[in-house]
Amino acid sequence: MATRDGSAPFGRVGAGLVSLVAPATERDRSRRRIVTLAAPFLALAAFGAFVPLATMLRMSTSTSNFAIQGFTLAAYEQLFTSILAAVPGTGIDANPVYGQVIWNSLWFGAATTVASVVVGVAIAHGLEKYDLPRKGLLVTLISFPISLPGIVAAFMMIVWFGKTGVLTKVLSVFTGASPDALALTGQPSGTLLAITGLFFGYLYSMIPRATFLLRGSYAEVNTDAEEAARALGATPWQTFRYVTLPQIRPGIVGALILTFRTALAIFGTVLVLKALSVITFRFNQEISVGFNLQMASALATVFFVFTVVFTFLSLRLTSAEVAG
Repeated sequence: MATRDGSAPFGRVGAGLVSLVAPATERDRSRRRIVTLAAPFLALAAFGAFVPLATMLRMSTSTSNFAIQGFTLAAYEQLFTSILAAVPGTGIDANPVYGQVIWNSLWFGAATTVASVVVGVAIAHGLEKYDLPRKGLLVTLISFPISLPGIVAAFMMIVWFGKTGVLTKVLSVFTGASPDALALTGQPSGTLLAITGLFFGYLYSMIPRATFLLRGSYAEVNTDAEEAARALGATPWQTFRYVTLPQIRPGIVGALILTFRTALAIFGTVLVLKALSVITFRFNQEISVGFNLQMASALATVFFVFTVVFTFLSLRLTSAEVAG
């Protein structure tokens, strides 16, 4: 009896494989179609996500920088101690560099996300609610930065706002100030001017993404309600605030979530402008300067877990809000 019970699961697996290879019923054929369609995704997920993530996690606990061996949580202990040391009032005597990097990533990502979505709402509203001339050309121009890597976006900022940039020279002529004092790129890291230049570099990449995420929300807007509001004497602003905005609010929340993820992942723009130390830039420093694979892997693991948890909880709250 024990043998038959133990072999039962293997028998069911074998029968399942046979039904996939030679389906006898419509249900079996439906299962085979699902498995066939899912197989490329599963293969991509295995080679592009599961295996690298498992390797990265193992590297973060390795005792050697040059081989995966042993086990230690020293990198995580140093990382979380640094995070706590960056919190005022904790009194922890440790280097707060990693905590400051994470804090920079969060506040700067949030600021650029809010700005990008606000501008994205305005652009999406204009594209969907007004009969603009050459709309196809406008859409093409707006979407153009999406196809560019972050390094090119940074170069665009240098062209416009560098010490020899176009706008810097124009402002210098009108104000009489030195171009060195007006440039938004090439300034020391962490200064207001440098961070402002990086801010515009982020917006250049993020506004198009926010805009196209929001355009889909306008397809669900009840235009009859808008027309009724205007017929009752509502101004365009009142119509947007009280009729349109509540309807596109789930789309705005979704755009905030996905655009914030984009902000956290930007690397090329930060690498070139070097205006603020954020987590992606720190990855590069840990590997290229000190070849500290354990800390780089620990940072990447925490970054991955935070991004997944943040996205899951945010989308779940958004779905609950829409359902309610």
